Amino acid sequence: MTPTHEENANKWLMEAGLRPTRQRVTLAALLVGDGQHRHVTAESLFDAAKDDGAAVSLATVYNTLRAFCDAGVLQEITVDGSKSYFDTNVHDHPHYYWEGEGRVSDAPSEELVIQSLPQPPEGMEIASVDVVIRLRKKAELS
Repeated sequence: MTPTHEENANKWLMEAGLRPTRQRVTLAALLVGDGQHRHVTAESLFDAAKDDGAAVSLATVYNTLRAFCDAGVLQEITVDGSKSYFDTNVHDHPHYYWEGEGRVSDAPSEELVIQSLPQPPEGMEIASVDVVIRLRKKAELS
């Protein structure tokens, strides 16, 4: 991890109103230190932190990801109700879920058209619409 990665991580945390603890800076540097958006799972971020020599537990990674989501700097994408991915791009956009690879990537939002949504139940309002497009390889023709 370079000093620039840590500087970017500190800035990201401060702008979110989060205290820059050692663990938060370490994980934030892996998430946004290079200025690129990415999709991670808690396990993949934990592995990246270990590979970088950081001493963080998987529980700390989960807690930190939750704090980042609560602060609005990460977006959680849930697939199948059990697998969560975390996206550093918090703007509304659709995602592809690559079934054979177990990964998530951005889908082109300019190609998505939602013409209408159902009326929410009495006393409720629509907070957001999440779009996950599941992909799989086409079956081979014999």
